[in-house]
Amino acid sequence: MAGKAVEKRQQAGVSNVDPRDEPSAEWGWHGGFPKAARVAGWFTAFAMFAMLIGNHETNTENVWLIGIGLGLIAALLLDMRKQRTAWRR
Repeated sequence: MAGKAVEKRQQAGVSNVDPRDEPSAEWGWHGGFPKAARVAGWFTAFAMFAMLIGNHETNTENVWLIGIGLGLIAALLLDMRKQRTAWRR
């Protein structure tokens, strides 16, 4: 029974991906960690706003921290919207 599964996997292999471009395709893994990336994004956005607490001389640092934090949140919300409507395509 395992022989059929191995044959099926070899037939369905990633023949359209050149292993020189993406070496991971050679040993079978070809993907990402979308859930971990989202969690890391939210953590980073929270960390940006947490860094507002401190001994800043001017507000230049605050503007950059808030801008980057809001940019991350916007990207994460856009990603959530795209993930929710991906099945409609």
